[in-house]
Amino acid sequence: MAKKNISYKEAIAEIEIIVNKIENDEADVDELAGNVKRVTELIKICKEKLFKAEKEVKEIIDKID
Repeated sequence: MAKKNISYKEAIAEIEIIVNKIENDEADVDELAGNVKRVTELIKICKEKLFKAEKEVKEIIDKID
């Protein structure tokens, strides 16, 4: 399961590591499904963080107007 307190930067770095392993044929076939699941979890975390940041920035900008 994905760590809830992972930072956006850490999530992106982990995604890059997994993708590089897959692209360079370094990923074991037996681990492929698990790797894909982990990347999916990390992408979800990143999306949530991006949407939250976007909302917060919009709220700050709205207060200025």
